[in-house]
Amino acid sequence: METQSTIICPPELTSRPLGLKVEKLIALPVSKVFKAWTSQIDLWFASPGSFLGKAENNTPFYFETSYQGVRHPHYGRFLTVRENEKIELTWVTGEGGTEGAETVLTVNLSGVDNGTFLSLTHAGFASESSRNNHQEAWPVVLAQLEERMSRPAD
Repeated sequence: METQSTIICPPELTSRPLGLKVEKLIALPVSKVFKAWTSQIDLWFASPGSFLGKAENNTPFYFETSYQGVRHPHYGRFLTVRENEKIELTWVTGEGGTEGAETVLTVNLSGVDNGTFLSLTHAGFASESSRNNHQEAWPVVLAQLEERMSRPAD
């Protein structure tokens, strides 16, 4: 799934230097974690059937989540997709999320003996509260990825 093309209009983050990093060892093969982020996000994170888009460089996507009965749209563009290695995308949500700022989410994957080492960086937050909310949320979200993607297929 290696796609090569020039990134179109990457976000300018110098005026928004707030970011975070989360790392997790996930007891799943790297290929399964890669698919979870690129084509199966609605199996573990997004509302079922809400993902629109294709994991290719310069390609937009949309999905939504629902938390405590409130709908949360997520928009962005895949910037870099390297199969089983790296997914870089812009990430835009509203109130309680990125507050409309176009942030950059980078997920690096490395296969290890007992699964996948995942390193997630999220950069370009408009406020400390937005960054702090994501700093708290990402570990929970990654645990959810591991738990839900470990379930046997129906």
